[in-house]
Amino acid sequence: MRGVARAAALGALMLLSACGGAAVRVEPARLRVIAVPDTAAVYVDERFAGSARLLAVRPVAFPPSTRHVTVQADGYFPHDLEVVLRPGLTTVRVALRAVPP
Repeated sequence: MRGVARAAALGALMLLSACGGAAVRVEPARLRVIAVPDTAAVYVDERFAGSARLLAVRPVAFPPSTRHVTVQADGYFPHDLEVVLRPGLTTVRVALRAVPP
């Protein structure tokens, strides 16, 4: 029985090594946020990602996935959205609404 297990393990190892062992590289998803006002803070999954001004010119990279994005600024209502980030560049445009005086 021990010989059978050893032969099975050797066969599995040979099968795996025949695949070449090359890892498939997935292109990252990059998120660009263009917001008014451009001083708005952008949070992705409740973590600060940067100001909208910065993310407009320097998108932030993530593994492709669905993310929760919040854009907020003093004097404006916050804007929340779910964004499906696919490989490549995704641009989100947000115009925040001012809080009435």
